Amino acid sequence: MRQFKHSKFLAWIAILSATSVFAQTANFGTISLAPGFEPGTAIATGSTGGSFSLPSLANRDRHNNFCLGYSGNQTPDHIMTLQQDFAKLNLRVDSRDTATTLVIKGPNGTIRCGSATLEDTDWKAGNYSIWVGAKNEGVRTDYTLSVRQ
Repeated sequence: MRQFKHSKFLAWIAILSATSVFAQTANFGTISLAPGFEPGTAIATGSTGGSFSLPSLANRDRHNNFCLGYSGNQTPDHIMTLQQDFAKLNLRVDSRDTATTLVIKGPNGTIRCGSATLEDTDWKAGNYSIWVGAKNEGVRTDYTLSVRQ
């Protein structure tokens, strides 16, 4: 009987561990997109800055661009869910006069990095973790993130 209880306990730990791996949270919410979405509907807001180095997530992206910037923590600012593949997307951060950066981690670990504007092709369906960073450590600013096709 004692071994059965021990096995059940280990099974519950495994379930809880797997659940936390698949549960995705974001500091400022989610964006869900399907092809043909209306311009101006894929908008999210947040604030950025801190001392968490975004290059610690990835030094370079799939195009060999450097990943730069600082965020408040390692939790993504937004989760973008693409319901289908997109040939091209453009992400833009409006933070007034503060220099910002983007680090995006997609399905299968694909990394994309850029400055306040990131345009790229071949976006596969799935979940994308998005970090909006301030280019300089400790600088805090509010921003609006918009996505266009």
